Amino acid sequence: MSALLDSLAAGFDGDAARRASLEAALAAGLPGPRSESWKYTSLRALERRQFAAVSGNEDAQVDPALLAGIPAPRVVFVNGVAAPALSDPGVPVAGLTIDATPRVQTLPVIEDRADAVFARFNDALARDGVAISVDAGARIDVPVHLVFIGAPAAADLVWHLRHHVALGADAALTLVEHHLDTAPHRHLDNSVVSLRLADRAELHHVRIQGRDAGATSMLRTDAELQAASAYTRVDVESGGALSRHELDVRLLGDDARLTANGVLLASGRAHVDTRLGIRHIAKNTACALTWRGIGDQRGRVVFHGGITIDAGADGTDARLSNKNLLLSANAEIDTQPVLVIHADEVQAAHGATVGQLDPGALFYLRSRGLPAADAQRLLTTAFVREPLIAIDDPALREQAEQLLDRALAAHLA
Repeated sequence: MSALLDSLAAGFDGDAARRASLEAALAAGLPGPRSESWKYTSLRALERRQFAAVSGNEDAQVDPALLAGIPAPRVVFVNGVAAPALSDPGVPVAGLTIDATPRVQTLPVIEDRADAVFARFNDALARDGVAISVDAGARIDVPVHLVFIGAPAAADLVWHLRHHVALGADAALTLVEHHLDTAPHRHLDNSVVSLRLADRAELHHVRIQGRDAGATSMLRTDAELQAASAYTRVDVESGGALSRHELDVRLLGDDARLTANGVLLASGRAHVDTRLGIRHIAKNTACALTWRGIGDQRGRVVFHGGITIDAGADGTDARLSNKNLLLSANAEIDTQPVLVIHADEVQAAHGATVGQLDPGALFYLRSRGLPAADAQRLLTTAFVREPLIAIDDPALREQAEQLLDRALAAHLA
């Protein structure tokens, strides 16, 4: 086995069922370049590394000021371990339950795939996480914030968190994920989020990933939507040495709706990989996917937008737009829009572009007195703002815009 797999196996502490999951993951091994879904993301450097399993965050130093702009209710994890001193449950809200205690309990089974090696390791090794439930008919007005902080430690650490969010019929919730770091580190975060929306439920989901340049993140989000439910999410990716997010959504009930937008920013030597797997199973379902990518310096953006419309899913309306900017001759962007249709009477469209900033627009701004760097930043900022429109909450959208602006200023300086 590789050094990575050896170190992951060394952190095992579970029952026979988890042992079976671990052995299956080890037998499958890491995917190589012949795996279609990993052909643009090499794991050769990662597989040579070793990570220690977390045992606690006692030595992690986190300045509470880091959380000053993140209100309650707030659940904080530091290096994969719950941090009650930094968390804030806020005022109890009727119909909302948040459980952040360590647990070994049965969670919904996520859809398995031959290439889902890190999700398998999560299934075998995850012991902690957050369980959020919203009662039927409860409409929660305050956003719930989940904060995942990486902090330097004596060794490179790996943690496996498993979170579950369940909304009852006619329930509504806004969920915000913050992924950030206190200082440089080289840890590995391998997490899974499972989402279950009952009939007519509404989930608004914002994820902001601003990891340190040495961090590695493997995230799987697995969602199931029942009849007339609506799932809206926006992802902002702007950090990490290697960040891969697999978003799998199954529209199981008639009239279910998905809006999934995102911004992918890779500069320095960052590798940002996002893979969408959207499956329309019921009738009259819809998805609208708007993604923007920027590659600068030696950064690399990988995007796979996969939409499958099953037989019998008549009335589906599926749309994907992926536009990308290359700001450096050494940057790379790989985009794969995929549309597979097995049904009649559907509307579907997908498109992807990779280009550079408009020279005419740059010339115009510079002719008005803007320095070249400011002109480039202004145009790139306008380019990436469109996906954020899906955030309904004005205050939350403004916060996401400010974070994105800061990331652009830092990466494109």
